[in-house]
Amino acid sequence: LYTQNNFITAVRAMNEFCLKPSDLEQLRKIRRRSPHDDTEAFTVFLRSDVEAKALDVWGSQEALARERNLRKEVEREYQESKFLFFLPASFDLDICEHINGLNFFFKLLAWVYTGSASMFSEAIHSLADTCNQGLLALGISQSVRNPDAGHPYGFSNMRYIASLISGVGIFMMGAGLSWYHGIMGLLHPEPIESLLWAYCILAGSLVSEGATLLVAINEIRKSAQKNGLSFYEYVMQSRDPSTNVVLLEDAAAVLGVILAAGCMGLTSLTGNPYYDSLGSLGVGTLLGAVSAFLIYTNTEALLGRSIQAERVQKLTEFLENDPAVRAIHDVKATDMGLSKVRFKAEVDFDGRVVTRSYLEKQDIDQILNDIQQVKTPEELENFMLKHGENIIDTLGAEVDRLEKELKQRNPEVRHVDLEIL
Repeated sequence: LYTQNNFITAVRAMNEFCLKPSDLEQLRKIRRRSPHDDTEAFTVFLRSDVEAKALDVWGSQEALARERNLRKEVEREYQESKFLFFLPASFDLDICEHINGLNFFFKLLAWVYTGSASMFSEAIHSLADTCNQGLLALGISQSVRNPDAGHPYGFSNMRYIASLISGVGIFMMGAGLSWYHGIMGLLHPEPIESLLWAYCILAGSLVSEGATLLVAINEIRKSAQKNGLSFYEYVMQSRDPSTNVVLLEDAAAVLGVILAAGCMGLTSLTGNPYYDSLGSLGVGTLLGAVSAFLIYTNTEALLGRSIQAERVQKLTEFLENDPAVRAIHDVKATDMGLSKVRFKAEVDFDGRVVTRSYLEKQDIDQILNDIQQVKTPEELENFMLKHGENIIDTLGAEVDRLEKELKQRNPEVRHVDLEIL
């Protein structure tokens, strides 16, 4: 079987063949080029040796299969218990969440006192913002988790997922309730009590929401400059969903307060409650617009959006300028979120350059002498197999070198997949 000549790591030997470290000590050890950046070489074993040792330890294939199934069952029960008793990592609640929570409480009291439809919509708006802050914090805490076997590229997309859920659920719920309350106010208008306290609460909300809006604008402007983008481009591309959501929340909150106060003011001046109901419909429409924008931008991000064409060109030119590379094909550079990029390309290597790189590390006189000693087809085959395998290892080393240099020159590139064409 071809697999008998395959190499296998110690971790795979222990996991797949249920062996202990002591079982591997007496097996043949082979040093091979490591696929990881932090190690130059590592130890592997012949798969045939590992399979023979597993049969020696467990006695038969059936006993080994039973042990595998038993360990899988234990692992499954452990994962289920982790899911059932998992509590999200603690996080510090942002000051915005506290502000939105207080705004919701006071606006709710004002609605109960006045019966204003616009004030009801504003209370729902603040409630949606408060819930959204908690949802975003949960998404952020999950997005920084380390990659595992089930999620080898990590959890960075959890930020986009949290923002998408926010857009679909919380904002649409807020918009729906606001529209419902506004329509009911138009169909069944009722007189409104004094709005003095409502105006005071809206004024306080305007100050607090305006302050957090200025902070969000400042943060996005700094991030946009760092990424070489305009403010508009950064927001539209949703490079940082958490910051963008806070920006949209606060912008919608400020506009909502102004709209609600204006409609309530018209109701106070004219005594017509229809203006107040129209204010509720306006706030609902504002929430619906924010919801649609969040759904669109985060869906685009989750679908695997490409990075800017200029950055793709820069990465491609770096590879094409390497002497060992003839051409680059099928380039894909995907934004994974959290300023992480995954780069994939098919590379046509120059075989002469790769072979010359191998020969520079060899004793040419010794190779010439080995060639002169070749007399039979078997000796020629052994000679070719020896140097052919070494040249393949040299090609692999060239791939590793290019990947390492690409990451060093472009820190945002976290995952590089170079396929030999």
